[in-house]
Amino acid sequence: MSLDVAAIRADFPILERRIGDHRLVYLDSASSAQKPQVVLDAMDRLYATSYANVHRGVYAIAEEATAEFEAARAKVARFVGAPEAREVVFTRNATEAINLVAHTWARANLGAGDVVVLSHLEHHANVVPWHQLAAERGIELRWIPLTDDHRLDLTGLDALLDGAALLSVTAMSNVTGTIVDVPALAAAAHAAGARVLVDACQSVAQVPVDVTAWDADFVAFSSHKIYGPAGIGALWARAELLEAMPPFLGGGEMIRDVTTEGFTTNDIPWKFEAGTPAIAEAVGMGAAVDYLTAIGMDAVRAHERDLTAYALAALRDRFGDRLRIFGPPDADDRGGVVSFLFDDIHAHDVSQVVDEVGVCVRAGHHCAKPLMRILGVPATSRASFGVYNDRDDVDVLVEALGRAEAFFAL
Repeated sequence: MSLDVAAIRADFPILERRIGDHRLVYLDSASSAQKPQVVLDAMDRLYATSYANVHRGVYAIAEEATAEFEAARAKVARFVGAPEAREVVFTRNATEAINLVAHTWARANLGAGDVVVLSHLEHHANVVPWHQLAAERGIELRWIPLTDDHRLDLTGLDALLDGAALLSVTAMSNVTGTIVDVPALAAAAHAAGARVLVDACQSVAQVPVDVTAWDADFVAFSSHKIYGPAGIGALWARAELLEAMPPFLGGGEMIRDVTTEGFTTNDIPWKFEAGTPAIAEAVGMGAAVDYLTAIGMDAVRAHERDLTAYALAALRDRFGDRLRIFGPPDADDRGGVVSFLFDDIHAHDVSQVVDEVGVCVRAGHHCAKPLMRILGVPATSRASFGVYNDRDDVDVLVEALGRAEAFFAL
């Protein structure tokens, strides 16, 4: 299942760039992945030949734009194993998708004393909406803790889920790379009478995702993580839940009729897609799905696992205990994300030094401050891999980190 990385890399125009005398080594795909030419071409082609507002005009290019927009929805649905395309709602990103659930399903169903269960791995996007609901409605938040190797500690799961209305968890941590056993958690949550929301932002780009096999109720993810454009994402939810949920925003596509006395909503998914949507971005997301599908998500996962194992071994061999690596020790249990920290060098300083030789790694709290506090650090540096990375990129990273360590030892 090894990928032809050289051929894949040639698909991404930005990777032809040089930073000074150095080739660009992009290791920040967990934040936002680069875009292949086919995605750029699909968006350009729409704008150049078929752009019009969707679902409204009956002239030729409007119907073409609508067909491309809805074809993209169908592609996204197939990509995540959704039973029906109408269960996929386009949003701006996964953050908006989670907020949609919090503002519609949760506010329609939760009140004082109801319980939402989260984990200590969560991104702020899956924390803040529930804090807001706690302040507004008096719901209770409970937290699944972590083991010493940064997996979920499920020893007290039954007690945490007792009386819970919702379990909302990531499928893969953007900091530690920890892969969460979503089907097992979903089964436990449903047995306790709770709904299940999954933040799938990291997993959709790295592993095969099947929302039916997960047995989730809501799944949120973003286009820009899967080599598509920014500004669009998706919420998958069971049709019966979407039908019962009130609309999120008002105006435009989400209405069926409006009078001076009130309004009626459109069918799903358009009930949740108020206003003019991100048309070209949806087409670009569809093209990104086609690109990953052609590669094969099993092959992508095998590549990510191999590269992560190689990186973990290379970093440990070169730096030993001088470099702290966060997350499960085995690449089988984590995605293509490696967060690390020199005890005596700030993460931001490391990122700036390695950038001088063309290496792009993230530095900061990665929108996961509760997790940073549990790890006992203010920030980490993070290398995250994509289909365009190979072992040579890891070698360049290791050498660049050696350069940073030597620089700050002076």
